[in-house]
Amino acid sequence: MANISDVVRLSGVSKSTVSRVINNYPHISNEKKELVLKAMEELNYTPNLSARRLRGQATTTIGIIVPRIVNPFFSYLVDAIEKAGYQQGYQTLFCQSNEDKEKELTFLNLLKTKQADGIIMTSIENDWEVIKPYTEHGPIVFCNEYVSEANVSMIRLDQYQGAYMGVKHLIERGHRKIAYCTGGLFTEFGKDKDRNRGYQRALEEAGITVNPSWVLVNQHTIEDGKRVMKQILEMNDRPTAVFTGSDEIAGGLMIAAKEHGISIPGDLAIIGFDDQPVAEMLDPGLTTIRQPVDQIGKKAMEVLVEHLNNPDLVPATYELPVELIIRKST
Repeated sequence: MANISDVVRLSGVSKSTVSRVINNYPHISNEKKELVLKAMEELNYTPNLSARRLRGQATTTIGIIVPRIVNPFFSYLVDAIEKAGYQQGYQTLFCQSNEDKEKELTFLNLLKTKQADGIIMTSIENDWEVIKPYTEHGPIVFCNEYVSEANVSMIRLDQYQGAYMGVKHLIERGHRKIAYCTGGLFTEFGKDKDRNRGYQRALEEAGITVNPSWVLVNQHTIEDGKRVMKQILEMNDRPTAVFTGSDEIAGGLMIAAKEHGISIPGDLAIIGFDDQPVAEMLDPGLTTIRQPVDQIGKKAMEVLVEHLNNPDLVPATYELPVELIIRKST
């Protein structure tokens, strides 16, 4: 009995193109479509997606693991990945880890059970040694994450440069008392270690010593930003500026600042990270580090499909640029 690999060989096109024809996806040239349909007819091949899943064969489905879909950055990232996958003939399955290690492993099991062809991880909760065995069951691509020892393709941003640019901008505006909000821990091995180093380097170049009281870890949400503002107001020695790990945190800080009569940027300058649409809508507009989310998502899907079409492809790291967007909050 013929299978999809036979169709690929006879038609002379890629597996993803055959999948797109089978699933009636648009944007396929008539020439390629004719080749696939002719091969299917000659082989008497009729696809049965349910049966294929039960047999543990390819599913034309990509899994995307995100920490929190309510974070707009990840919402836009998933949107970009899904659109790129659709163009390639793949469906996408969204999985929310909530930064839970066990949940993350449950989703990685989709590779083992052949419910997904490959996985794009936009965050990483487990150590690489725990994740590594899953690569035997299908390709994994790290997106928006970087692990030096990992043997998978990665799409990363220069987080070090992003933090360095942001903090240097605050220093150039005359600030020397600069607080730092990070989603990880302030350690050499924390998940935000590159940003940590960028923050430290900018301060060191200016002859400024890190004040531990102004380093606020495990901050992620708008509510976290509100709490950080409260902490700052309770300090005897307050910072005059805050570099935050996301526009969400920055937004929470700005909301709380208004409630307490704190002028932005007069009393406190604030800079975000991501350049989500809300950054322009805040009052004043939020200075932030722009991450090219559409490019990240598109590239992640392109690279994963390349690995699916060529299992012997050598993993590679692709770095995309970040950019300082200056608005009125600094």
